[in-house]
Amino acid sequence: MTSIAKPLIPLAPLAKNELGLTIRDYEGAISTLCAGCGHDSVTAAITHAYWELAMPPHTIAKLSGIGCSSKTPTYFIRGAHGFNSAHGRMVTIATGANAANRELSYIGISGDGDSLSIGLGHLAHAIRRNVNMVYIIENNGVYGLTKGQFSASADIGSRLKKGDPNTMAPIDPILLGLSMGATFLARGFSGDKAQLVPILKAAAAHKGLALIDVISPCVTFNDHEGSTKSYRFMREHEVKEIETDFVPIRKEIHKSLDENDATEITMHDGSIVRFRSVPSGYDPYDRQSVEEYIRERRSRGEIATGLLYVDETAPDVHELNNTTAQPLNRVAYDKLCPGAGELADMQRHFR
Repeated sequence: MTSIAKPLIPLAPLAKNELGLTIRDYEGAISTLCAGCGHDSVTAAITHAYWELAMPPHTIAKLSGIGCSSKTPTYFIRGAHGFNSAHGRMVTIATGANAANRELSYIGISGDGDSLSIGLGHLAHAIRRNVNMVYIIENNGVYGLTKGQFSASADIGSRLKKGDPNTMAPIDPILLGLSMGATFLARGFSGDKAQLVPILKAAAAHKGLALIDVISPCVTFNDHEGSTKSYRFMREHEVKEIETDFVPIRKEIHKSLDENDATEITMHDGSIVRFRSVPSGYDPYDRQSVEEYIRERRSRGEIATGLLYVDETAPDVHELNNTTAQPLNRVAYDKLCPGAGELADMQRHFR
């Protein structure tokens, strides 16, 4: 289906960021996803986050694989570089692009099928390499493009509209990331833009791979009684572990929550989301304690959201490989390919 260009006639003067650009400059085509799809809410959050960061669109590269989620890059930052790859291969293309040009800011959009099934091996090695990129998993527990079969993130006992309940254990990308040495892990809900925007801004500023698991309900195949990826289930089971604020140097952001108690906030649509301040002893820099806490919350049937783990000290992919500060796509050809003589000298060291 062909995407439709948005009209560029604002009803009122729009605010501008530091570059003199409005929010419309960070939008893309009109979405062709199902009305009410959580993925479109993720698109809106991405659009606002990068507009607030005042990041020049031409310095951004957006990538995707195959699936409903992989249509998302069409709908934001029309002036960015873009590449739609094969199923499960988004992060491999992003890794190659990052190796060639380290100066771009990379954002990859994937799905639970794209990342946790066919692309699981590629995601695992991107975590190990700590590739510089924002990696968003739009997680709805089903394969939306092929009529809603269970994906690898579907919870045990979760039901589709038709058929038997799922009996296989789900793959949790946050626990996977913790076990493999990920340096930035966050979880959000597509219906909570206020939390998701600062998470995205912090992820864009992170040096290394910033993995964000976004529960994004599929209104067509997986938003019903019995689904653990529905709007109702998230609003009843979400527990926010950290009030996430990205604080740039020029402006400090504050938000007060009741200490050691849940704070119920009524959203604009009338739903109630329960926020919780950081519990005593919770340390987002302690990998082991974070994993234990997430598992403990999960055993209660709760979903912990927010910035769950961060490590700003780990080397990224370029530091690990000792690459040049100058992007490889700008290095002169004679330096990149010095000739057969240099190759022969290098090979002698391995004999």
